[in-house]
Amino acid sequence: MITARKITRRRERQKGTSLIEFSLVAFQLVLVLFAVFELSRMVLVSTTVAHSARTAIRYAIVHGATRTGTGVDGASGPSDYSQVVANIKKYASGGLLNTARLTTTVSYPDGSNTPGSRVSITVIYPYDPFTLLPLHVNLGSTSQGIIYF
Repeated sequence: MITARKITRRRERQKGTSLIEFSLVAFQLVLVLFAVFELSRMVLVSTTVAHSARTAIRYAIVHGATRTGTGVDGASGPSDYSQVVANIKKYASGGLLNTARLTTTVSYPDGSNTPGSRVSITVIYPYDPFTLLPLHVNLGSTSQGIIYF
């Protein structure tokens, strides 16, 4: 026969189990939320790096040897591609990246910037995690194009 005393003792023993189960589930939920936040941020940084490389390649292919002018309107080429790098940094700063940590490589495989020549741009950014998750990777993108003007 079950008495009221036995039911009361059983309830007292189960009070602690609910707290332990909640703490285990809450820890896993917080871990999943941090992972979703960090991976979403990683995708944002990766797309910013890729788009900055694409933006710079667009700039390089329309600013070849036949482009007249100086500075931003002038030609960029193997000897001076500072405007291409400035374009990369300008776009990357809009995506909240630390532009001092960007590694950019601009190369003209054909050796010139005449129309029909190739240009290649590589942008690499060392990802710095916002949370304590160990996600230290280098995110990079390479774009290639043919100079038109």
